[in-house]
Amino acid sequence: MTILVTGGAGYIGSHMTLELLDAGEKVVVLDDLSTGFRWAVPEEVPLIVGDFGDAALLRDIFARHDVQSIIHFAAKIVVPESVADPLGYYSNNTAKARALLEAAVEAGVKRIIFSSTAAVYGDPEHNPVTEDESLKPVSPYGRSKLMVEWMLEDVSRAHDLAYVALRYFNVAGADPKGRSGQSTPKATHLIKVAVQAALGLRPGMQVFGTDYPTPDGTCLRDYIHVTDLARAHLDALRHLRGGGESLVCNCGYAHGFSVLEVIETVKRVSGVDFPVEFAGRRPGDPAAIVAANDRIRSRLGWTPRHDDLETIVRQALDWERKLAVRNESGA
Repeated sequence: MTILVTGGAGYIGSHMTLELLDAGEKVVVLDDLSTGFRWAVPEEVPLIVGDFGDAALLRDIFARHDVQSIIHFAAKIVVPESVADPLGYYSNNTAKARALLEAAVEAGVKRIIFSSTAAVYGDPEHNPVTEDESLKPVSPYGRSKLMVEWMLEDVSRAHDLAYVALRYFNVAGADPKGRSGQSTPKATHLIKVAVQAALGLRPGMQVFGTDYPTPDGTCLRDYIHVTDLARAHLDALRHLRGGGESLVCNCGYAHGFSVLEVIETVKRVSGVDFPVEFAGRRPGDPAAIVAANDRIRSRLGWTPRHDDLETIVRQALDWERKLAVRNESGA
């Protein structure tokens, strides 16, 4: 009864793999290592280097490892990049997900947990945004993920396959035990960028847009600790194993921080006043988006344990220091 984690060598996927191991689960990871790292996968976990859209490879994995559940992370995730390369995002995020679903149905896989995104809401009319909000993604990234949600809904009706789609808000932080963290060299996550600026790994950072209809003019986001997010997937897995129905849930803390508030927190925690440059808005960025999380709490029993911005920043700083040592040593 193995769980396949696609993208399990990446940021969120590696944390998921660790949580599954800690829970005594049997795991196999599929990752093409385009943004993930071989060292991020624990030695006891089989790592298959390949494409999650490769039907022949998927059939082999399902047969050899007796896969009964899939936790699907593998995707392109950079909003401005999706605006510049929509076809690349529809190919990778949507078309390959279709191949994964087809192979799963053929192999008799019963459960899939999908890494969706708050970007499916676009610029919501209400905050905190509930799962019943109108879905109006403003970027190809958000559209590519919404298409997969639609496919899951249709496939679950036609086949014996149940799913939970988790709509992530802004994922941040690092494993509290220091085993993994955000490691992509050119990652665009705000806290990652600010932490690198504080540690002198960047000369400074930019803030994109200061004229949004928010209290300080910068974008407002709900930052969720990566370990709380991984545990939400465990809750989703328990739900499906217990015969629970297919479900869509937000993953966030139901409160947000502006870009400037995050930067000030990084400066305070690090003790470094790094340069900040102000620039124009980026395409595809909504002004504010904060999760309503009543559904995931009530239906999956999820309870966050790391809802504290300073803790998230401190652990991100600790991980970035550790990563710098690793990169210097060439490990």
